[in-house]
Amino acid sequence: MKLYPIETGNFKLDGGAMFGVVPKMLWNKTNPADSNNRIDLAARCLLIEDGDRLILIDSGLGDKQSEKFFSHYALWGNHSMDDSLKSFGFHRDDITDVFMTHLHFDHCGGSIRWNKDRSGYEPAFKNARFWTSKKHWDWAMAPNKRERASFLTENLIPMQESGQLNFIESHSADFIENSELGFDILFVDGHTEKQMLPHIKYNGKTLVFVADLIPTAGHVPLPYVMGYDMRPLQTLVEKEKFLNNAVENEYILFFEHDAHNELCTLKPTEKGVRLNEIYSFNEIFTG
Repeated sequence: MKLYPIETGNFKLDGGAMFGVVPKMLWNKTNPADSNNRIDLAARCLLIEDGDRLILIDSGLGDKQSEKFFSHYALWGNHSMDDSLKSFGFHRDDITDVFMTHLHFDHCGGSIRWNKDRSGYEPAFKNARFWTSKKHWDWAMAPNKRERASFLTENLIPMQESGQLNFIESHSADFIENSELGFDILFVDGHTEKQMLPHIKYNGKTLVFVADLIPTAGHVPLPYVMGYDMRPLQTLVEKEKFLNNAVENEYILFFEHDAHNELCTLKPTEKGVRLNEIYSFNEIFTG
């Protein structure tokens, strides 16, 4: 098995929304804001090469939305899905599975693209199975008014119509089938219903794709919870349990949204669990 970080692009979001009730004078130290109060973010995915399977975890924002839509998110940098895959010798047609932690547009938008004449949409990975939690899919198809803007019809319906959509009911066996891949799923409900956090065992280590439970290294302290979370008090409970497990089991955290830090480890302190060491992907996983 081999692992590869896939950089699909960078964007910005309001720092206050990203840190909820935490004062700017605190979060601005780790995630400095620009003149519009926006902070740098990544849409970093993870590629798992396991035998004849090539599994992509999340797919970024994609590029099918309008210029007006993307203007709200201040895209920056030169990363792209295709270039990142190519740098490791892969093409999007090689992907066999796309595992989506949840269906907010910045996590699944890259799964669907325009067709050639821009008359409709098609899967961006024509040979892949798309995987999501069944309970989360039901949640996304009937969204509450606060979360509705994060679930885009053009991302969801084409997946269903393609026949490539598959559901994970409650555990990793639905996804890994008979594979020897060490792959477990933690379901969390604070950010959105049944977000799935993959735990991947690799060379004696456990890498956790923390998605929106801990978006950046600056979000490690327990109270640092996003304003985007649907159930922030539940996030606190889920996050505290996860942080304690991460320390006890020496997890390596893979950041999806931290534009400047890829991986970290954690340590216990008198003030709670805190950042231990920051690593680049290549420092721990050589691919």
